[in-house]
Amino acid sequence: THPYISTGLKENKFGVSIEEAKALYLLAHNSKYLEPVGIHFHIGSQLTKLKPIAESAQKIAQLTHSLLALKMDIKFFDVGGGIGITYSDEVTIKPYDYAQVILEELRGLDLTIICEPGRFIVGNSGIFLTKVLYQKEHQNKRFIIVDGAMNDLIRPSLYNAYHQIVPFVESQDVSPTDVVGPICESGDYLGKNISLPILQNGDLLAVLSAGAYGFSMASNYNTRPRCAEVAIEAKKMRLIRKRESIEDLIALEKDYL
Repeated sequence: THPYISTGLKENKFGVSIEEAKALYLLAHNSKYLEPVGIHFHIGSQLTKLKPIAESAQKIAQLTHSLLALKMDIKFFDVGGGIGITYSDEVTIKPYDYAQVILEELRGLDLTIICEPGRFIVGNSGIFLTKVLYQKEHQNKRFIIVDGAMNDLIRPSLYNAYHQIVPFVESQDVSPTDVVGPICESGDYLGKNISLPILQNGDLLAVLSAGAYGFSMASNYNTRPRCAEVAIEAKKMRLIRKRESIEDLIALEKDYL
C-alpha cells in the first residue's frame, strides 16, 4: 500500500513489537486499574491481498494464545486494516474470502472478531461533483480548472492517488488534460493526464470513489468553505450536510480588542 497509509512496519510510528506488547499486557494484567480484554493489529489501509492479512492474523493469534495461557481474559480480536476498493484497475478482496482467512487463523480461539471495512462500504458510494470554471492551454499542455480543489479531496495531492473523473458531456473527441483547482498550490489537482472532451464553463465533472477519505479529510485551506453533502436513497435526494458559509468559517474567532 502507499507508504503514507502503511502502519505495520518498523519505520512507521504506530504499534509496538510482539515482545513489547507482551510486557505491556502483563503490566496491565497486574494493575488494579486496568483490565486487558482485547487485542488489535493494523497493517495498513487499501489492502488488496489476503496473504499479509493471514500472516498478521496468525502472528497475533499466537500472541493471543500466550496471553490466554497467562490467565488474561481476552475477549476481542480486532483485525485492523480494511478491505481495499477499486479506484482504477485494482482486483480487490472478496469479503467471503477475507472472512474465511481470518476464521482459519483464529481456529480454536473463542473471541469476538472485529473488522474495519469502512472504505469497502462507503468508498465507491460517494461521488464528488465539481464544476468547470475555464480551460487553459500552455505550450501543448491542457488544463481544466474546476471549482473543486485539494481542500475538498486531498487524496490525489497527498497520495498521488487516482480517482476516475467522468464528464457529463458525451464525446469521442478527447485529449489528455490535468484537472486542477483554484488553490494557490501547484499540487492542487484532482487528476493528471485524464482523457476528457472539450468542456464549457459550467459543465460538471464527477470524481468517483470519493466516499472514503473525501469529505472526512476536507479542510478550509485558502479560506474555502466545505461543500454540501447530499444523500441519494431510493432515487430521492436529501441534504445531509449544508454547504458552509464564510460566517461558519469565522464563527469561532474571538475579538480580543
